[in-house]
Amino acid sequence: MDVEERSEIALLLRRLTVELDAVGERFAGIHGLGRTDVRALVAIMDAARCGRALTAGALGAAVELSSASVTALVDRLERAGHVRRVRDATDRRRVVLEMTESAQSAGAEFFGRLQRDLVAAMGEFPDEELAVVRRFLEQMTDAIMHHARIDQTPGERTN
Repeated sequence: MDVEERSEIALLLRRLTVELDAVGERFAGIHGLGRTDVRALVAIMDAARCGRALTAGALGAAVELSSASVTALVDRLERAGHVRRVRDATDRRRVVLEMTESAQSAGAEFFGRLQRDLVAAMGEFPDEELAVVRRFLEQMTDAIMHHARIDQTPGERTN
């Protein structure tokens, strides 16, 4: 595959992310949330799915916010009924964040059909191809996360 074909794949990835971002924006609009609010809820949900408790500090790192901004974010999400602060079951001194049942239900209701459609579309691919796609997406995500964290001054380019 030549550079032009690889560039076309990168453009398809961009198109996918734009479409997924639009879905997230619609969810945010319906529920009176901002972009960072949705990112925070996803971070909390992903941590729970992996069996990890998420503290406010870890949330701040995940969504790249200062301590004061995270406090305001969590306060806002808690007032809206999306998140609650609870004592960590393994270390009672630590406070962790959990999504409320109503927030989980709202997410499942909104994103459930999309999830089902994505899983159905994957049904057309053999497991071996999906394993390659998974590896590809993991590596592309790592590359994007690396790029997002590069400290660049305006006008500076990295290759």
